[in-house]
Amino acid sequence: MVARLTVILFILVCLEAGLLLTLLPWISDWGTNVVLIYFVDVTGLRIVETVITSGWFKGAVTGLGIFNLLVGFWEIAHFSKSVEELEAVDSEITRARERK
Repeated sequence: MVARLTVILFILVCLEAGLLLTLLPWISDWGTNVVLIYFVDVTGLRIVETVITSGWFKGAVTGLGIFNLLVGFWEIAHFSKSVEELEAVDSEITRARERK
């Protein structure tokens, strides 16, 4: 049961992170958020703002998001195998603890 919940939680985290990383770089507030403006003002590193607002950086973040989505969908497709492997590792750890 714990293995199933762990895999489900992992799938949800992958899908949520994937959606956020895929969509957030393309909203208008991406380059004008308070944290970025504060960081640039404090450090004086205008290059950070330039890099973060560039299309290359947005594309890289979007690519990472798509990768997370693919991992989440792969885990959904191989759900039972992932649960079995996690349960096998858990039983192996339990047997190792009992030997001590």
